[in-house]
Amino acid sequence: MMGDRPAWLYDETKQIGTDYDDVSEIRIYDQRMAKIRDVAKEVGEVLDLLDLSPEATVLELGCGTGEFPIAAVGRCSWVIAADVSKPMLRYAREKAEERLREGGAGDLDRIEYVRGGFLTYQHQGEPLDAVVTQFALHHLPDFWKQVALIRIAGMLKPAGKLFIRDVIYSFDAAGYEGFFDRYLSRMAEMGGEGTPRDILVHIRDEHSTIGWMMEGMIERAGFSIERADYRAGFIASYLCVKEGRR
Repeated sequence: MMGDRPAWLYDETKQIGTDYDDVSEIRIYDQRMAKIRDVAKEVGEVLDLLDLSPEATVLELGCGTGEFPIAAVGRCSWVIAADVSKPMLRYAREKAEERLREGGAGDLDRIEYVRGGFLTYQHQGEPLDAVVTQFALHHLPDFWKQVALIRIAGMLKPAGKLFIRDVIYSFDAAGYEGFFDRYLSRMAEMGGEGTPRDILVHIRDEHSTIGWMMEGMIERAGFSIERADYRAGFIASYLCVKEGRR
C-alpha cells in the first residue's frame, strides 16, 4: 500500500505527460498503445520467457491498463497488479471483469489489485516467483531505479525472475539530435495524433536510462541477466534471475 511516505522519498505519483488520474486520458492512452504496440504478443512473449509454474505468484509493478494480469492469471496461481494510480487500477479491474466474464469469476478472483509503486509497494506473504514491469521504470530517476531494483530483489525467492521492458537508450549518444528527430517521425506515423507530443515529453522530462547503466544497476541489485534484447535504439528488455546468495 502507498501509506505515509517519508518527506525525502521520491514521489512516484507525480504526473508527467498523460494524466493517469483522468479516466478519459487513460482510455485514450490505452487506445494509442494498441496502435503502436502489439500488446497481446508482447505479453505472450513475457509469459513464455518467465515459464511460470501453475503454483506461481507473480507481481506486475506499474500494471497500467491491465493487459498482463489478464493473460498471466491463466498460467499461474496468483497475480498481483500494482499501480500508483487509483483510476488506473479501477480501469484495469473493469477491463479484467469484462474480458474474464465468459470464463467465470474464478480467474478474476486470482488477481489482486493493489495501490503501490516501485518505492511504496509492500509485499505480504511468501516471496514471489516473478516480478514484471513494462514501460514504468522510466518514471524514476536513476538513483531511485536502483532502490526499486533492490526492493524487487528483496521480494523474490532465490532464483526468482524479473522481467523489465522499457524505453532504454542504446543508440550512439553522439548522434542524439538526429536520432530523436527520426524517433518522433516514426512514432507520428505509427500512432497518429497525440503520439509525437507524448514522446517529446518523455524524451525531455522523463528518465530513460542508457543500456549499459541499466545493466549495471540490475547486476548491483543482485540479479544476473539471462537475456538482454535491444531494439531500434530505444527499447530494451531484460530477463533477470535473482542470485541465490541474496
